[in-house]
Parts: sequence; structure tokens; C-alpha cells
Amino acid sequence: MEKRKLRINGHSHLLPYPEEIPEFMQEKGIFWVDKDRKFMLQKDWKRPVTDSSFFLNEKLEWMERNKIDHAVVLNLSQLYGNGLRVEEMKKALRFQNDFNARIQHEHPSKFTCGFVVHPGFLRSACWEIERCVEEHDLQLLCLPTHYMDTIGTWRCIYDEENEPIFELANKYNLAVEIHPYDGEKFIKLENTSWRFHLIWMLAQCADAYHFLTLNGYQDKYPNMRTCFAHGGQLAQINIGRRIQGFDGRPDLFEGKHHPRKAVGHKNIFFDTLVHDTGSLELLIKNHSSKQVLMGLDDPYPLGEMESKSQSSYPGKILDLALKRNIINQDEYDAIWENNVIQWLCGENTSAKEKLINRILA
Repeated sequence: MEKRKLRINGHSHLLPYPEEIPEFMQEKGIFWVDKDRKFMLQKDWKRPVTDSSFFLNEKLEWMERNKIDHAVVLNLSQLYGNGLRVEEMKKALRFQNDFNARIQHEHPSKFTCGFVVHPGFLRSACWEIERCVEEHDLQLLCLPTHYMDTIGTWRCIYDEENEPIFELANKYNLAVEIHPYDGEKFIKLENTSWRFHLIWMLAQCADAYHFLTLNGYQDKYPNMRTCFAHGGQLAQINIGRRIQGFDGRPDLFEGKHHPRKAVGHKNIFFDTLVHDTGSLELLIKNHSSKQVLMGLDDPYPLGEMESKSQSSYPGKILDLALKRNIINQDEYDAIWENNVIQWLCGENTSAKEKLINRILA
């Protein structure tokens, strides 16, 4: 009997219900959800809750309705902890990580959850990695493309001083998710027309990809597998420029690795959330379909959600890619299942079997 093909969403988000969020989070203006579940809030910031599937029970119903077997839940971008005092940051991130761990433990067939650390406090970050892996059995490390260090300077996650984080990820055979946020805090432009979500978040991913590959971390840490959110979209169109820059000005890249060496590398993945088949085709041509995994970014409005105005639904872009012969049926099935599992588990066969058994249970 042929095994049923799984549909695994590699990029999902989940909000705690308002009553699950500790009071100090609202008192300090860090993050909370209003009692009517209409808005998520921070001090001087709020964003509408645009779909009921932001919350657990509604998410499970949404997954059932859309025939999604399993979802990889990332941390909330609002809880990267940038700009918080160190004790507030530790408590906020620990709340996020413990919440995600509980979701995974209570619903193992439905969710694989990530955990987050703040690289600006390196020793604490390493302790939190050890705690989340050894106490909670979490295997997905969520990192921001950029973060604020202890003196208020914004840095790329792949700054060489963060190598202890990657050494631990390598030791524990972790999958890593790189996700952008907070661009408006260090890019000096007025925050209008959603420019930081539509343009600059993609540029942040491209910047992080630039330094991952220049430092050769995909080879230096062979047990760490990195996925870039939103298809690393601007990184795709920019590969040729980076190669020409490296070749044309070698004096600026002394001791660095050639960008070409990372193209299609087995330890670098990208999700499908690029919104059009032309971009998806370029992503696949650059890296092959083996390095691409399904990512819906649900339930955010920039995710693949049900939308009458766009005649959209979860998984539409991959259905269109199959229909337009950008991928074949085997590649389609692998993007939904095998590639997500490969990112999460790497070459660890027992971890793959354990994950599949969790889902099928």
C-alpha cells in the first residue's frame, strides 16, 4: 500500500489567547492581545488580528479545512526582544519558547514549534538554546535577520561573534529559520504604504543570506540547516550582482567564500512564499526544487490565505507551478513533505522517522 503524501506547512504562526499572556507583558508594553481578540499590541503599536486562525483551536480547524497535516510554528516576530532591558527580554522570550513548547507537546501530530534567542546577549542565548533542546526537545531555532546589540548598534545575525550560537546549532543538529522584522527601527525611512513588509523585509533576508554565504557557514556547520523566510526573494535576483562584486573587488572580500559556492547548497533552504510563479521559477532554477519547502506564512494577510479578491487559497502557488510545468508531481510532493522533513531533521534518519510517526499518530 502506497504511503499517503503528507502536506506539511513549513512557515506558520500562532498567537496565544489573551488570557495566556502574562500580565507583565502588557504592563511593560512588550506584547499582548486584547480581550476581544481583535488586535495584537505593543507600546505605541497595534495590528489587527486578521483571521481567527491566529489562535490554536481555530488554527486546527483551518488546517483540517485546508487538508494540512502538520505545521511548523515559528516564533512571533514581535518577540525578538530588540530594545528591551535584559531581564524583560529574557522573560518575554522564555514565555514565547515555553508557549511554543507546550503547543508542540500537547499537539505533537499537528505542530513542530520553534524557539527564539537574542544574539545581543550571547551567553544567555546559548543557555536558552541548551534549555529548549534538552528540556523541551525543540529542534528549530528561530533567528532574526538583524538584531540590536547591547550598545544599540544594529547587526546582521551572521556577525562572526555569533558563532557560538551556530556551534550549538551544529552540535544539536538544529534546523534554523531566518526571518526579518524591525526594519523600521534602523532603516531611516518613514513607515508608509507598508514599505517595510513589502520591500525591506525581503532586503533584510537578502542581507542575511549574503553574510551566511560569505562566511561559508553552510559548510563550516554541516549539521545546521538554514531556511530563509519569504523565499529569500531579493536574494534570488541578486546572485549575479553578488558574484560580479566578489570577482570585481576581491580586496573587499579577503578571507570570504565565493557566493557561487552556496548556490543550491544542501544546507540552505527557502520557502515558497514569493507570491508569483515567476519568482518561484527563478528560486527553483537557482537552487533546484530540493532546497524549496512549503511556506504559507499563515495567518498573516501576506501569507497564502483564502482571498476572494486574489482568488487565492493555501497552496495555490504550488498548484499553479505544477499546472505551468515549473515543477513536476514528484517535486510538488517533495516541497510539501520531504523537503520540509529534510530541513527539520537533516541526515538523522531516526529523527525523520520520529517526526513522521508523530504526524501520522
